[in-house]
Amino acid sequence: MRPVVRRLTACLLVLGSLLASGAANAHPHVWITATSELLYGPDGALTGVRHAWTFDDMFSSYALQGIETKTKGVFTREELAPLAQTNAESLKEYAYFTFARADGKKEKFVDPVDYYLDYNDTHLTLHFTLPLKTPMKPKQLVLEVFDASFFIDFAFAAKDPVKLVGAPASCTMTFQRPNDGTASAQKLGEQTFAASDGSNFGAMFANKITVDCP
Repeated sequence: MRPVVRRLTACLLVLGSLLASGAANAHPHVWITATSELLYGPDGALTGVRHAWTFDDMFSSYALQGIETKTKGVFTREELAPLAQTNAESLKEYAYFTFARADGKKEKFVDPVDYYLDYNDTHLTLHFTLPLKTPMKPKQLVLEVFDASFFIDFAFAAKDPVKLVGAPASCTMTFQRPNDGTASAQKLGEQTFAASDGSNFGAMFANKITVDCP
């Protein structure tokens, strides 16, 4: 195993163990700024979701330790390719933190494609596409992005957080950010924590995308 892969794998193993102890650590340790695109085929069927996740500078710095580059401080996509692959493969255990329901029915994604990492001096951004197992034309799609343990905080970008790509003209989208600063959200969190082991605590911080296609 290459050194960079070994290091990131160790990092993700630590992440996994901390995720597993979510009830005791229900606050974020990694911050991600996200944008998403919902992808539609020529026939109007939803085919998948394309994510771009920008990690906070501290996590980015840690993940980059020891990577050899031709130019100091500059990381190309080729040099970051092993890191991108490990990220894409390791996130599978957590369902890529992406959960879809089509007309009320849970839907599944297959392994990601077209994944790569960019680096912009301080932050790593992971790009990847999650194809749906079966393309579909639901009347209503609900897509949520969150970490159930709330170890990772997903905050969508202020500008153009979500786009529909190739969607039928009749489709409309609404985007709801988590109300993590309100008293009602705090009360809900306390109730959730008291009623369970906290394993799904992060659901109250879900980013919710709803697409209606009459």
